[in-house]
Amino acid sequence: MEWLSDEEQATWLAYVRMRQRLDAALAAGLTSDGLSAADYELMVALSAAPGDCLRAKDLAAEVCWEKSRLSKHLARMDARGLVDRQPVAEDARGVLVQLTAAGRSLLERAAPNHVQLVREVFIDRVTPAEARAMRALSDKVVAAVENSTRAAIDV
Repeated sequence: MEWLSDEEQATWLAYVRMRQRLDAALAAGLTSDGLSAADYELMVALSAAPGDCLRAKDLAAEVCWEKSRLSKHLARMDARGLVDRQPVAEDARGVLVQLTAAGRSLLERAAPNHVQLVREVFIDRVTPAEARAMRALSDKVVAAVENSTRAAIDV
């Protein structure tokens, strides 16, 4: 195994610090609108789906969550009236998750504040060239992670 060089370690730690601080700032912003970061992540994925509805297994795949985490969080969101869960008619084990009208309303109230904060702390801080480089880097890293995950599953 090859340890990270000082420069590689500094790069990795800079990324970790940025991700931690950005996640904390965005979570705090969402809390002021009555949502957790996890609520928002799930609600955005549902709102982008036809009919604001996805099978639970597809929602889990979309947000890269484990089944148990998703199930527990959806139960809390269901209790708050943000989502509705129904069995899939043709698959007794499947569950459909739908964003409720109350959930969509809360999402639509929170989204402008969230976008403003994303713009303030991230988008407005990078040049167009840096943004293109960030997208290219993100695509490379995601592809590597997905290839590595597939390889681990194939073993």
